[in-house]
Amino acid sequence: MSTALDSLLDLLDLERIEQDIFRGASRSAVVPRVFGGQVAAQALVAAGRTVPADRTAHSLHSYFLRMGDPGAPIVYTVDRIRDGRSFTTRRVVAVQHGQPIFHLSASFQTYEEGLEHQTAMPAAPDPETLPTAAEMLPRHAHRFSDPGMVDRLIEARAAVDLRYVDAPPFGTVGVPREPRSQVWFRTNGKLADDPLLHVCMATYVSDMTLLDSVLLAHGRGGWAVGDVVGASLDHAMWFHRPFRADEWLLYDQESPSASGGRGLGQARIYTREGRLAVTVIQEGVVRVPR
Repeated sequence: MSTALDSLLDLLDLERIEQDIFRGASRSAVVPRVFGGQVAAQALVAAGRTVPADRTAHSLHSYFLRMGDPGAPIVYTVDRIRDGRSFTTRRVVAVQHGQPIFHLSASFQTYEEGLEHQTAMPAAPDPETLPTAAEMLPRHAHRFSDPGMVDRLIEARAAVDLRYVDAPPFGTVGVPREPRSQVWFRTNGKLADDPLLHVCMATYVSDMTLLDSVLLAHGRGGWAVGDVVGASLDHAMWFHRPFRADEWLLYDQESPSASGGRGLGQARIYTREGRLAVTVIQEGVVRVPR
């Protein structure tokens, strides 16, 4: 297991300070604020630790309210909304400096048999044939005005092996493309056999590239290039089938709309064997600097 993955697992291992109150550490993202995927994953950890072990997460719905301060811990308060015979519902509020920065509602379910169908997995090359972040990012160093950006991007993704199928937005600045993007990802090391951990890790990664397809439609390079500014507004996920985040997962993303200073991304996550594991939808602020 990589040192970076160890560090990320420590970040997700919240401290319980009361029965339904948890505290998590923070760290800076590529930009000087807490990465949204970190807050969402930590909130799901907090919710999951108040739920019986035989109930697994099947959906989450969340709102990003304020930018997180990477220099301060985050306190997560869990509200036990409902404990039914099949479903358990939790609401989580993340607080920093006395202000809520994030709200999450999550639902958990006991396993049961049911009707089965899914959308077929789209075509994609094998992940082993694609460049790693450490191989790909230096090729685009000239796109970034900050000379330290490549190193920060590599460091931010060191816990996860994330490989673009096609060039990322900052690789084709000024050339509008179809608003679709694919990446393969898995953790850089094996994880414990805890379903909640794998779901939380996928939640963490899901915020990394989901709005890429919005940028592609307009030939924009993204936050690191500086030709747009923005942030996640809300984030929803549905967990359909079991998966492991330490095995290759295909993140197939597209943007059906952008308007009003906002862009919408929607995506499906498939196992390498073609099982539809997760559906994701996110809206974010996407503004062109004046």
